[in-house]
Amino acid sequence: MSAGAPGQRGAPASQPLAGLVAVELGHSVAAPLAGQVLADLGATLLKIENPRGGDDTRSWGPPFWQGASCTFLSLNRNKHSVALDLKDEAACAALRRYIVESADVVFQNMRAGLVARLELDAASLRRDNPRLIYCNLHAFGAKGPLAERPGYDPLMQAFGGIMSVTGEPGRPPVRVGPSLVDVGTGMWAVIGILAALHRREHTGAGCEIDTSLYETTLAWMNTHAVAHAATGKVPGPRGTENPGLVPYKVFRACDDPVLIAAGNDNLFGRLAHALGHPEWLEDARFATNPERVRNREVVNAAVEAVVATRRCAEWIERLDRAGVPCAPIQTLDQVMSHPQTRALEMFLPAPHGTIPLMGLPLSFDGTRPATRKAPPGLGEDSALIPPRAQSRAASTNPDPGRGDPGHE
Repeated sequence: MSAGAPGQRGAPASQPLAGLVAVELGHSVAAPLAGQVLADLGATLLKIENPRGGDDTRSWGPPFWQGASCTFLSLNRNKHSVALDLKDEAACAALRRYIVESADVVFQNMRAGLVARLELDAASLRRDNPRLIYCNLHAFGAKGPLAERPGYDPLMQAFGGIMSVTGEPGRPPVRVGPSLVDVGTGMWAVIGILAALHRREHTGAGCEIDTSLYETTLAWMNTHAVAHAATGKVPGPRGTENPGLVPYKVFRACDDPVLIAAGNDNLFGRLAHALGHPEWLEDARFATNPERVRNREVVNAAVEAVVATRRCAEWIERLDRAGVPCAPIQTLDQVMSHPQTRALEMFLPAPHGTIPLMGLPLSFDGTRPATRKAPPGLGEDSALIPPRAQSRAASTNPDPGRGDPGHE
């Protein structure tokens, strides 16, 4: 196995990418999220930042924690920050040398055309390092009339149709709270990189990968798009409902709302009995899911009338006993204090007494990847890219006095 290959011998199962060297030319959310996933999985991750302020998210806030943006902290653990002025030809040349001699993966979400002008694009770098895997995280995609336009998560939610199906009918458009387009694009980048690494193990060749915020948005709209192609109907917002399942929404108990998801006929039968109305199963309008969808208002009104007679906690207990999927609408403090959240240990303690961070939603042999290195200060690891070229053997252990920095 090569020095930069994933799964370095001796690394724990929770660090399957140990030995991999990756360079992040990224900012904001999508590329840093991809970098954090790779770093969590054991890769040595060098984050290239502008020495004048660094990643944009360093200034996103408040809230801040001990002077650091909470957004930045949530996206940049286990990384090494290299402050490098890409307008400086000598510094840029040093970065190119490092990538050619040392890197397995480069990924970037810089503005359109910039990496090519700096000769940090895939074609320039892979000419001298054909094993390099290079991933572009575009805004609107690698081609097309909007390829040069910038983009952010809410813009894509608006332009790509997500806002058109989110929220309640007759009310203003609503953005999905979490940045699901940014996060989804970062995840697609990681999936592409891992697939390319697998291919490289067999062929020895790297490749160039393209993904984008807009393509991710379109992918999120998958089922809506297929339904539109089949029916010609333009979907709209349905609140908490699913367009193809009934009953499948939030209902109001006498105190608090409760979500009930009777996702098939068997579950609806259990729900009818739990609500005290087994006779519903003899009603043709309630008998099958397609009929319930056709009679959505009637079915929902019948369920709503019963649910309104008891407290949310009573329905949760009763429906749980009946095996009907249901949930209260929890606030974040309730989520974080819930025994299930605590049992999964997703909220990881950070080293050196810094703020805890949300972990990777993966475990290997029962172990979740840990926070080995706190989110870096701007430029704290700039010495890892020296002004002169160095050999691959030296660069895969960028801090010889302390061992592989990805294992701190």
